[in-house]
Amino acid sequence: TSARPTPPQYRATLASLLSYAALGGYYGGTRPAGAGFRSPFSYHPLLMTVGFVGLMGSAHLTKKLGGYANTKIHAGLATAGLAIAFGGLYAIYLQKEALGKDHVTSYHAWVGMVALVGTSMPALAGALLLHPDYGLDRTNKLYRFGHKVAGRLFTAVGWASCVAGLAQLRASPIELVLFGAPMVVMAYLVLL
Repeated sequence: TSARPTPPQYRATLASLLSYAALGGYYGGTRPAGAGFRSPFSYHPLLMTVGFVGLMGSAHLTKKLGGYANTKIHAGLATAGLAIAFGGLYAIYLQKEALGKDHVTSYHAWVGMVALVGTSMPALAGALLLHPDYGLDRTNKLYRFGHKVAGRLFTAVGWASCVAGLAQLRASPIELVLFGAPMVVMAYLVLL
């Protein structure tokens, strides 16, 4: 919900986001079952999940606390998440090149590209227009609302791409439910 979390709610949700990102990203990087962690492919789901779920999710959650310091922490977390997600893009680029495969050929890839490009837009707008120290129009309520909605929307698209990526690795329906259900709960707490 968009309500400000209490300190215990914040800590519990933050711990859930970060734990899920590390464990879920590693899990995705070792699929299909028995494949183990292999470079460079395994870095793709790991970095994407840490970037989108762990860091961008933490950024949205922290922004709900309000205030100058939390706004700057929000910006740092979101920017780090975007940078790490681009690292995940680079990992899959290297994998596709090494195997001589075409790029961006699946639903998962297209959704992921929409998420990366989409989250880049509010990041750029936030840095130029809304930064609390030097933003060109930091008090504009329409820009702030657009930044919030776009950031949350494209972060949710990134989370959906994480599930689509696991599905593409031929995960069982129960794996998909177990992987996706925590994100649904966290989305309610973080993105709505």
